[in-house]
Amino acid sequence: MPTEYAESRIGAGELPQRTALLRAFREPGDPNRRRHRVLEAAHELVECHERRRRTLQAAHLPGASSNRVAACSQLLEDIDRRRAELVGRIDDWVAANIAHRAGASLHTETLGAVIDRLAAKWIVAQQSLGATARAVPPHPLQLDGDAHLQWTRLAELADGYQDLITDVTEHRRRLPVW
Repeated sequence: MPTEYAESRIGAGELPQRTALLRAFREPGDPNRRRHRVLEAAHELVECHERRRRTLQAAHLPGASSNRVAACSQLLEDIDRRRAELVGRIDDWVAANIAHRAGASLHTETLGAVIDRLAAKWIVAQQSLGATARAVPPHPLQLDGDAHLQWTRLAELADGYQDLITDVTEHRRRLPVW
């Protein structure tokens, strides 16, 4: 466990660090997640992406009936609607809690959209290991080619997230708010 996460508590009005976000993805009982709306929504986004993955698998099973495919299609719509609500909840929190400096460069995505992409990649990385969404990330030397690629992509997204929130906190960038 990273020391910076273990020693800090996230304030309700602060942007969560990358380590806190990844921990919220993995650990359902994390106490920090329950104290921060962004982390709670991030965890729910991971659950949505996992349900979405399972639903797509069920719809593409050999011999899946048209009724099953239709039911899966409706479930996918429901999951995506819930994802949109969670992204909106994160973006509402940002609008209400993060100061936006006029003149700072505008980032092209909302924070909710960034976290949604991270949650989706978390599931893909976990799936590359044949693991559930709550598995502990492996050591890089223990990965096969595809798993290594997926975990590298997740790490790059997490680094980009950290860079973004650092820039927002230091007023070099601002997030779009609606």
